[in-house]
This record gives sequence, C-alpha cells and structure tokens, in this order.
Amino acid sequence: MTQLIVLPHVELCPDGQVIEAEPGKTICQTLLEHGIAIEHACEMSCACTTCHVVVREGFDSLVDAEELEEDMLDKAWGLEPNSRLSCQVEVAETPLVIEIPRYSINMAREGKH
Repeated sequence: MTQLIVLPHVELCPDGQVIEAEPGKTICQTLLEHGIAIEHACEMSCACTTCHVVVREGFDSLVDAEELEEDMLDKAWGLEPNSRLSCQVEVAETPLVIEIPRYSINMAREGKH
C-alpha cells in the first residue's frame, strides 16, 4: 500500500486524511473509496476537469500526462504546474500529497463559491 495524504479541503475533507492507497488504482477511485466525494462529472473518462488535483509532493514520480489529459487540464480552475486529473493518475509506490482545489469549473458555474 502507498500513502496518499489529502490536504484539508473545507467541504470534502475538512481535517485532511491519510489513506493507505492500493497501487494501480487512480487517485480519484481511491478518494471515492475512502469517503472523499471528489467531483467526477464525466465518470472518470477524461472528458472534464472536475476531479482536478494539485500534487504537492511526489509529482515527479508520476507517469507523464497523456495529450488528452493535458488538453483538459488547460480548462481546469486554478491550474498549477503540478496539476493532474485524479481520474488519470494511478497510485504507484511513491507516497503522494495532494490538494483538492477549492473550486472546480462545475462548482463555479453553479455559484458554489
């Protein structure tokens, strides 16, 4: 198992959480399985940006994003150089520290800010 540290998010994970993640599963799957209701409007098909996360530690250990993910990330709210779509990133052996941005494009459109 690999440690996945989720930094506090005011709505989804107010106190943060440390998860023992199963390698081979995506970050999005792992979060959902551990009760963190990250948005995933496209059902994890890399067709939106609602599951956008910022990888604060362990980013360099990740497999590079494919072109489709890169194209989608360009539309993400709060994009940073170490942003990824959590539905596209598989947990490997390196521990990760992730931050779920305060908003997603869906939340901004719905006035949840």
